[in-house]
Amino acid sequence: MMRALLFSRRLSDVVYSWRESIVAQGATGQRLVLLLMAVVLVLVFLLGLTIGPVSVAVNDVWSSLQRAITFAPIGSANDWVVRELRLPRALLAMIVGAGLAVAGVITQGVFRNPLADPGLIGVSSGAALAAVAVIVLNETLLSGWVSLTGPLALPLAAFMGGLGVTLVIYRLGTRGGQTQVGMLLLAGVAINVLAGAATGVLTYAADDQQLRDMTFWSMGSLASGRWQDVAALTGLIGVPLLLSLRYRRVLNALLMGEQVAIHLGFDVQRSKRWLLAFAALMVGAGVAVAGIIGFVGLVVPHLLRMVMGSDHRGLIPAAAMGGALLLLLADSLARTWMAPADLPVGLVMALLGGPVFLLLLMQQNGGQSR
Repeated sequence: MMRALLFSRRLSDVVYSWRESIVAQGATGQRLVLLLMAVVLVLVFLLGLTIGPVSVAVNDVWSSLQRAITFAPIGSANDWVVRELRLPRALLAMIVGAGLAVAGVITQGVFRNPLADPGLIGVSSGAALAAVAVIVLNETLLSGWVSLTGPLALPLAAFMGGLGVTLVIYRLGTRGGQTQVGMLLLAGVAINVLAGAATGVLTYAADDQQLRDMTFWSMGSLASGRWQDVAALTGLIGVPLLLSLRYRRVLNALLMGEQVAIHLGFDVQRSKRWLLAFAALMVGAGVAVAGIIGFVGLVVPHLLRMVMGSDHRGLIPAAAMGGALLLLLADSLARTWMAPADLPVGLVMALLGGPVFLLLLMQQNGGQSR
């Protein structure tokens, strides 16, 4: 334990020295970080297309990507593996990871609390509960909803579930314009317990096929992702992610408190509602396709704030790339760790995110004790 603490302190010193250098360079330092992350993301993306139970050469991957861009027909077995299995899955990992990380940045910024992760405060559980309800009750109580919304029934239900939980948490965790951390976390625990209990009731009422479908939600997976999901999530996550960039100055002002943001001329309450809606839509859409995947919205913003500060002008795009990179790495590991078995990416993220979060806590404790 002492060695781990000493290592965390040394790592913390290095990280904070990087941060001082990046912050001192201002916008130039942020651009350098974003450029470095973009290069690493491209390399990991290409690497993920080559590895798996069936190895594919880099030249074949590059050829498949060119054929995919030109919509050429599939020409070989390796071409099919890349274009129909690995490419849509890699793109889904990037889109979902980006959405979860930016949702974490937004949630933490609105609540002014670094622990306000969409998973910890119950947003992911609420979205998953709504999606599971559609799976189990699509032919009974929710048949009207399914016939009304059609193929959008699942993502819209997940969005509404996530948004409802977000509004409840926001109401319970804010008093007089101030976020009460204890109430926020306790309310999140209660929401998670209630959502888990309701999901258990639906599980008890589900048939065999529905139970197999619900296993997907409990552990999180990208294995069933297809091009239709990529197209849907590009809009459901990409649009609110881009719109959230318009509120980066509001989030910066909220760092100094709501009253300061109001005096600076921002419509704080309206901005909060839009930001929470964006976060709920990104989380809900991600949950609808990939199930519950934790720690992305908590770990990525923490790490980036340690490296480049809290300026949301660079933090939001950096979080998008960081979340995409982290989930892409986790999914690549899930596909290859016990190949040919395909581990749920939610379990891999828990195995990766838990130790990283503990390391962050030790670094923070080490920094405070110096």
